[in-house]
Amino acid sequence: MTELWGLGDLALAMPFLQTAARHTQVTLLAKAYAAPLLKRFAPEVELIEFDAPWTVFKGKYRLNRWPWQEMRQILLQLKDRRFSAAVSARPDPREHLFLRLTRADQVIGFPRAGSGLLLSHALPPPLNLHRTAYWGKHAHRFGWEVKPLPLRPPSGRHIVIHIGAAQPTRRWPTERFATIANQLTAAGWQVTQIDETQGSLDALIEKLATADHFIGNDSGPGHIAALLGVPTFTIGPQLPEVFATQHPKGTWINGAPCKYKPCRDYCRYSTPHCLMEINTDAVWKRLTTWLDN
Repeated sequence: MTELWGLGDLALAMPFLQTAARHTQVTLLAKAYAAPLLKRFAPEVELIEFDAPWTVFKGKYRLNRWPWQEMRQILLQLKDRRFSAAVSARPDPREHLFLRLTRADQVIGFPRAGSGLLLSHALPPPLNLHRTAYWGKHAHRFGWEVKPLPLRPPSGRHIVIHIGAAQPTRRWPTERFATIANQLTAAGWQVTQIDETQGSLDALIEKLATADHFIGNDSGPGHIAALLGVPTFTIGPQLPEVFATQHPKGTWINGAPCKYKPCRDYCRYSTPHCLMEINTDAVWKRLTTWLDN
């Protein structure tokens, strides 16, 4: 199966990976940072590292910069494995073409822009647009039941705040996080504030595992916290019905309405106004209600 995009996408795919690994031998084609996630959550899954050139944020169609030789070697490796099925949960013709070239017995995915011609089994999109719903469609087709995320009732008052995000359009201002952290400390909470510059992904996972609650941007660490059973509070510009963490006690404060949503990470404006308009008073009010409950 493939999940070629971000850390959060990989975390959202993990319950399906765990389920698939209980039924069959699974190989994941993904970026290198999938390795720590697999080690923690799905050690039975084999990883083949591939940084697909069409997943970069800028310059993705500068074909002269694509690693053609590396892509050829990966394709040869995949062909030699003679996979019985290649599975994609993203309606992406580029991904479907790549999987077709592996010569897997079946290529299963969600068609878009004519890519159904590349699929041996084209699945209709789910009514629920959340990323996990696409993996759920695959599980249903194989007759598998994906288990819900674990519930781990908070046993203390330790809150981990992660202030980073891969893309600027998802970063709530650092000084506003600092204000919230000070308010929480004054209210008797133990607060640990971290960002993506502090340590490895393994270290991040270990730090998140110590939390009783998590606060952060719409980014990978929140999805990892949910995988660990930690309730999450997300501050994000995106639509929660598409990208929310899957912890049943998680909540979300959404950016202001915008006619361009869902915008993913390509904001039409120089500043993501929908996110910047979320002030600390609004976050504190929602946050304290969530913590009380």
